[in-house]
Amino acid sequence: MPEIRYGGATALEDRAIRQIVGVAMDAPARARSGHSGTAMALAPLGVMLWSRLMRHDPTDPTWFDRDRFVLSCGHASILQYALAHTFGYDVSREDLMAFRQLHSRTPGHPERGVTPTVEVTTGPLGQGVANGVGLAMAERVLRSQYGEELVDHRTWVVAGDGCLEEGVSHEAASLAGYLGLDRLTVFYDDNHITIDGPTELALRDDPVGRFRAYGWQVIELGERANDLEALEAAAREAIAETSRPSLVVIRSHIGFPSPEMMDTKEAHGNPFSAEAIAAVKGLLGLADEPFVLDDDLPAAMLEALSDRRGASAAWRARVTAAGERGAALIDQVATHAALDDDVVPEPYAPGTTAATRRALQRAMDAFSPHMPGLVAGSADLTENTGVALSGTVAQDAAHPGGRQVHFGIREFAMSAIVVGMAHHGGVRPVGSTFFVFSDYARPAVRLAALSEAAALFVYTHDSVGVGEDGPTHQPIEHLMSLRAMPNLHVVRPSDANETLDLVGRLLRAKDPVPTALVLSRQDVAVLSGEEAAASREGAHRGGYVVREAEGARFTLLATGSEVSLCLAAADELGARGIAVRVAALPCWKCFEDQPRAYRDAVVRRDLPSLAVEAGATLGWARYADEALGIDTFGLSAPGPQVFAALGLVPETVVAHVTRVLNEEP
Repeated sequence: MPEIRYGGATALEDRAIRQIVGVAMDAPARARSGHSGTAMALAPLGVMLWSRLMRHDPTDPTWFDRDRFVLSCGHASILQYALAHTFGYDVSREDLMAFRQLHSRTPGHPERGVTPTVEVTTGPLGQGVANGVGLAMAERVLRSQYGEELVDHRTWVVAGDGCLEEGVSHEAASLAGYLGLDRLTVFYDDNHITIDGPTELALRDDPVGRFRAYGWQVIELGERANDLEALEAAAREAIAETSRPSLVVIRSHIGFPSPEMMDTKEAHGNPFSAEAIAAVKGLLGLADEPFVLDDDLPAAMLEALSDRRGASAAWRARVTAAGERGAALIDQVATHAALDDDVVPEPYAPGTTAATRRALQRAMDAFSPHMPGLVAGSADLTENTGVALSGTVAQDAAHPGGRQVHFGIREFAMSAIVVGMAHHGGVRPVGSTFFVFSDYARPAVRLAALSEAAALFVYTHDSVGVGEDGPTHQPIEHLMSLRAMPNLHVVRPSDANETLDLVGRLLRAKDPVPTALVLSRQDVAVLSGEEAAASREGAHRGGYVVREAEGARFTLLATGSEVSLCLAAADELGARGIAVRVAALPCWKCFEDQPRAYRDAVVRRDLPSLAVEAGATLGWARYADEALGIDTFGLSAPGPQVFAALGLVPETVVAHVTRVLNEEP
């Protein structure tokens, strides 16, 4: 193999690249786990981007107007960690040595909040591309609101063959092309290798033609992965494009420059042997010892970045000079664009009925004019799901400040884009669809929960009450499935006014948590009197007693539309002289965060109990002796008929209670 050269690299950049290639082998070898090959091949791209173009400041890593970097092919995480160390971020040699170890700051895939420079949690392929679209969308909305002197940065994404094979990247790229997100650049590492072998085993796509059809600028570099001048020229061409996103296609060779491992599937996921590492280090002029890092290199890189490091101070000065406008931006970022107003939507009259999805629309109508950072949309269901924003236009190339987003029929990409917007900051993103299609969105919701994204996912048509659309559109297992997800708050309000209250609380929260708001299609009875007061006092705690009965002998537990069903059953039982109490648990996670004494007082496990919910019964044993729910798929018929056919009617509840209490029916 000829002498290894990195075209156009300065002496400092050349040292950085070689050192990063060494770390990319050493760290997985020490961990006996990890992905060396892609990180080795992309070291020149990473160094070029971070040293020449990307606006960032290692001494101020979270300043708001920095460029965003996303490693969508997160299995190559050691590349990002090595770049962060080399450029002077708070990632030490010891951190690199602890790669993939317990509680280390260098986990197997990039995790937001664990390692500096990691903007979004990546690893499941393709989602980083969609996250990048969300980052670029948030930047554009804020730039339209506050002007380029306060918001003016770019999003850079590195993606691989696997990212482009995953369907979510297709969905996201299609939308990005339509929107004309010109400050988004994706570098496509076209290395032709997957875990099973060559990509040709299963792939014959034309990514260039595909992305051009999406409306992207496509720049084909060919065999120039080691040429920093060519890489920079392509990136600058992307910067010069002002009407569409850019895809830069780079034909790299995984594992370069290893004589043994280059262009092999083993280079993708297998640590290199000691002999293979030694051979590469010999070619690169590196010491044949693990983790030999030049102590002076991070400081030298920091000095080389002095012009861009100064950009953060200059930005702060511009924010200060902007006065109230600058202060508003800082506040919007600090509070995740929280609602800062005491506006109250008009409540629903007690005793009437209303679908909780309609209550969400009433909340949006009231709150959105007071929330300049609220960005909401749906997967082609805006009016159905109640997320139409008054006083704004749809986001598109002609209206970059539009806060109404038509995501199209792209539930997965929508959700991953919402995650990107949430992590960008300064906006409060909402994405919505029918509850049954949370299955399409689930991988992105999971990463939202894992990374604690300030994202609100709205799911309507929450039960077999959907009716005639039948079992394909009637969610059954979905509530329990999402409740099983750590960190995710699953909220199913009891009535329309409870929905108004909880939405207001969600949007006013200055430290919001990942939330799934689950709402009904069908009308639900509006609580009145003491029951309405109990909702106002207790719903935000995740559980509360809707109706307490003197001498109660039984507890009924429910969520959503089934709360009114239980109240109707309680009325019938009361008429028979059987006192029962009714409790609602609109958010299990919120409820579990309450003191034990409060939870015990709501659930009352000293009494026999029945949980009633139009979904899978699995999980209710935590709170109730038995559960009345749905453990089959639904039926195609009007909603009330489906509820009756599946036994979700007051009569069934009454029969159960009387049987348990040995009362005459």
